[in-house]
Amino acid sequence: MSDDGGVPRIAVVDYGAGNLVSIDQALSQVGARVTVARDADGLRDADALIVPGVGAAGPAMARLDGRGLTEPIRAWIAADRPFLGICLGLQLLFERSDEDGATTLGVIPGRAVRLDGAPTLPHIGWNQVDRRREHPLFDGIRDGADAYFVHSYADELVLATTDHGARFVSAVARGSMLGVQFHPERSGDDGLRLLANFVTIVRRAPTAALWAA
Repeated sequence: MSDDGGVPRIAVVDYGAGNLVSIDQALSQVGARVTVARDADGLRDADALIVPGVGAAGPAMARLDGRGLTEPIRAWIAADRPFLGICLGLQLLFERSDEDGATTLGVIPGRAVRLDGAPTLPHIGWNQVDRRREHPLFDGIRDGADAYFVHSYADELVLATTDHGARFVSAVARGSMLGVQFHPERSGDDGLRLLANFVTIVRRAPTAALWAA
């Protein structure tokens, strides 16, 4: 844990595919210290890792590769360290994307697929997030709460689902690896609560020293 009075240090990956200002502001508001990681050195001494992003999987993976971040992110998740993927950052967790045939991080079996029967694409705006099971990430957030989405593809692992022509997975969880398809930093009070819950999860996780042991 950070030396700043127990304030967790969260590294937010910058690979040219996300609005880092709004994420930084939201995380700071809920009690985290944010550092921007533009290469592997940016992950040093971090207590948690967030991969945000919008756009296509192929160019995103090319940027991660170019900045030497792909393998460090895989290693971080393999060590079960606190991780949150947001929007494209969630889609990249799977093996590939049907959008452009890109091979992605491959830490979760399955692929990102085009939304089937969607009335509009991309799916932009507010929609309900319906939980399939309870998780600390959603503590204090009512089931069916609205969140803000910007995407055209869906994923194959279930913590919560959303309807846009058909059901798609809007949140995943496996150990310390978490992902949401919506943008919590743009989802009002419930989004801030989710980020605050993530900060709480980080505080309760083993320290960086224990991870390195």
